[in-house]
Amino acid sequence: MTERNLRIDLAAVCRLAARFGWQEAVANHCSLAVSADGRQFLMNTRWRDFGKLRASELALLDSSTEVLPPEIDRTAWAIHGALHALLPQARCVLHLHPTYATALSCLEDKRLLPVDQTSARFFNRVAIDTDYAGFADSRAEGERLAAVLGEKKILMMGNHGLLVIGADVAEAFDAFYHFERAARTLLLAYGSGEQVQVLDDAVAEKTARAWEAEPEFAAVHFVEMCRGLDPDYRD
Repeated sequence: MTERNLRIDLAAVCRLAARFGWQEAVANHCSLAVSADGRQFLMNTRWRDFGKLRASELALLDSSTEVLPPEIDRTAWAIHGALHALLPQARCVLHLHPTYATALSCLEDKRLLPVDQTSARFFNRVAIDTDYAGFADSRAEGERLAAVLGEKKILMMGNHGLLVIGADVAEAFDAFYHFERAARTLLLAYGSGEQVQVLDDAVAEKTARAWEAEPEFAAVHFVEMCRGLDPDYRD
């Protein structure tokens, strides 16, 4: 895929994040690798409304650089620079503060329990960071988060938000979308005051594997969501 097409995809997911209310004011950050080794990547510049972001406005960065460009947020650089340098499988990295996943991250039990078909998708597939210590504004913190994520694709950042990686934008978006939906369901179930019925481990695992058996779903989902966007994001 050309850099131009990658820019369009990343701008689209930023627009969708704004549409679904995942962005925290004009903060948060999304990135997408452009080089084979993942070290060169595109990322949004700081303090921009995702709802107006265009493909041409994304910054092209190299994780090996030692000088932080002034238009890049230091926390974005700490997280995304480290992930793209250390985890070649992290082609797309979405870090946002969606309402329900962030609320779940603030509970003592931060697990997304498998209580329905959607939440079961993530059974035993989420890394949980419980060591929040303030803004992630150092390379060391980015490296720590990369280690916590490990081989998984979803990181519940305790008392902070959600981070999802994927082989491309569509995969990362689809996982992010469904995780937030699942977190909403779980919190609503908690809020009912009734006993929450958690699926049996075997059923949850079977359901998660069924989701994984149709990887093409993510690409179709992303394309369909992009149809409703103002096409100026492609500029």
